[in-house]
Amino acid sequence: MEVDISAQQGTSDEVVTGSRVTGDTGEQVRKARERIAEHVVGRERELDLLLAAVAAGRDLLLEGPPGTSKSTLLRAVTEEWGIPLVFVEGNADLTPSRLIGHHNPARVLREDYTPENFEPGPLVQAMRQGGFLYVEEFNRAPEDTLNALLTAMAERRVTIPTAGTVDAEPTFRVVASMNPFDNVGTTRLPQSVHDRLCRLAIGYQDAEAERGITVRRTGVENGRLVADAVAVSRATRERDDVRQGSSVRGAIDITLVAAQLAAVRDVDLPAEDSVDPPRGLPEQYTTVVLDAMIVALSGRIQVDEVSGATPESVIREIWEDHFLLEPSAAEPG
Repeated sequence: MEVDISAQQGTSDEVVTGSRVTGDTGEQVRKARERIAEHVVGRERELDLLLAAVAAGRDLLLEGPPGTSKSTLLRAVTEEWGIPLVFVEGNADLTPSRLIGHHNPARVLREDYTPENFEPGPLVQAMRQGGFLYVEEFNRAPEDTLNALLTAMAERRVTIPTAGTVDAEPTFRVVASMNPFDNVGTTRLPQSVHDRLCRLAIGYQDAEAERGITVRRTGVENGRLVADAVAVSRATRERDDVRQGSSVRGAIDITLVAAQLAAVRDVDLPAEDSVDPPRGLPEQYTTVVLDAMIVALSGRIQVDEVSGATPESVIREIWEDHFLLEPSAAEPG
């Protein structure tokens, strides 16, 4: 089980501590939303809904494929509020004792069970520090672990034998995420869990937003390369022979790898700054993009086994469609 705890102070000392948004607290949320939006590309509606839910004291389920800014939004909110964001990966190893915590066996042998030798897990850490507990791959966690979370969400406290009761700070929230398109190794969440959580569906952003994200994350401002990287990564989501396409992370990696590969091969990147179908581009450049696509996408996309295709063959077809077929189809006459 991987646990990552990050606590960074936000840009404001205004922290939402109530269970509902009223009066001055609502004004604080509006100001926080304006500051957060400066650091997030797009996602205006999702940011509004996320902030409204957590400021209202609600726990939340974020449902969407990987690479759709779920953790980015949460990190931006917790940094603004100046509270920790505690990551935990949902899997079969996430037992209740790993989630809540356990007594140190060596100290128990010497001292017996005492509150001092209890080692808090991510749930207790988030409750004590008033942070967000972010459970990724929520529908992969065991049922008894989900039941332990239900108690914490319902009562805002957990009772630990021989260690006492932990009451959550007002800003404590449980935020879970799951990929609705991945059913391998997952379990159906019981209605009792759904009943405790608000739900926000998050999909892929449009091409313009993904180009903006790619530029921001890579620092590469070559419009032609960024447009091509975003276009081919988005094309992986539209094929019948691909079960799971690439997120914008694929476009980011294509851009970074292609820029470095062009430098290694002494290939000039196109000077044109256009998002239109590419026409008349040098073969050296399009070959650089193909090789970068294979490196960046072949491990990301999940090809339907029934199709008999390989990731490399699918990627080459997407490359041919983008650089050869689409430009020809766009020619006048």
